[in-house]
Amino acid sequence: MASTPQSRIKVGIVGGTGYTGVELLRLLSQHPHVELTAITSRKEDGMPVAEMYPNLRGRVDLAFSSPDKAPLSGCDVVFFATPHGVAMAQARELLDAGVRVIDLAADFRLKDIPTFQKWYKIDHACPDVLEEAVYGLVELDRAGISRARVIGNPGCYPTTVLLGLAPVLEGGARIDTRHIIADCKSGVTGAGRKAEVHTLFSEASDNFKAYGVAGHRHHPEISEQLARLNGGPVGLVFVPHLVPMIRGMFSTLYARILPDAMDTDFQALFEARYANDPFVDVLPAGALPETRSVRASNTLRIAVQRPGNGDQLIVLVVQDNLVKGASGQAVQNMNLMFGLPETAGLDQVAILP
Repeated sequence: MASTPQSRIKVGIVGGTGYTGVELLRLLSQHPHVELTAITSRKEDGMPVAEMYPNLRGRVDLAFSSPDKAPLSGCDVVFFATPHGVAMAQARELLDAGVRVIDLAADFRLKDIPTFQKWYKIDHACPDVLEEAVYGLVELDRAGISRARVIGNPGCYPTTVLLGLAPVLEGGARIDTRHIIADCKSGVTGAGRKAEVHTLFSEASDNFKAYGVAGHRHHPEISEQLARLNGGPVGLVFVPHLVPMIRGMFSTLYARILPDAMDTDFQALFEARYANDPFVDVLPAGALPETRSVRASNTLRIAVQRPGNGDQLIVLVVQDNLVKGASGQAVQNMNLMFGLPETAGLDQVAILP
């Protein structure tokens, strides 16, 4: 049952030194109903958070603490901004202590365990917890999220693809679901805050490349959720790209309109579908979204195009991969879980230029 919003929510973050961790800190430090209680890091145990992230100076007074010393069991909710496999190792103990769990990794996203194990190369430690976990894409399942104890926060690419295609799949597909193309681009922060050659400045700057064409971990996640929306399997080609920018994501989705849906007003369909979703902005007909229009905000913007009014539907979707694609979405989930306004702590305006 959702908690009442009168008291402040005690929040812990496991893995506070990565990009999604610092985004959680930035957002939660401004949240009117949150008390930051614990932020963990084995390596940085004892270091003040503001020493690593000076943008939080005067906002976050906590120091990092090792997970074994952090008072996580005294929290109301714990966010895991950690590598895959960490949340499922600790989830059951936290749930037994009455703590809710929001995992920003993949431990609770995929319901099919063999598929999870194939793509993430680890066994699933708590299938019983996975069974009750809710996929945390708010615009698709507010009721389930509001009752959940465990949330699998969606991946960044899946968020753009699923919200970009939901209106044409729900209630009967209006597109050929055998042949969907998702051509997606992400900024370098999508790779996480770790030292790897391909994300070095001299490697990523002035360059644009595809990766994961033969297979990407987000493909089965997208396919599983598209099948739920469609009521059956879909045929998806998913090609991710790395672009030389720090944050931002642009997904261009291509689908053929079914013959009996040719008279559909797709602009009106999308506008009606997201009319009551505060963080999904359907742009006017003919508009083209830009990644800078969502930078540092929890807003996802969609444009619908139909060249020559023919049978090709093109949906263009932009978001900040660290906010709506990760930490902002996690806070949105927390708000629902605790009976708060969905927009609480998430009304930041995008940064321009």
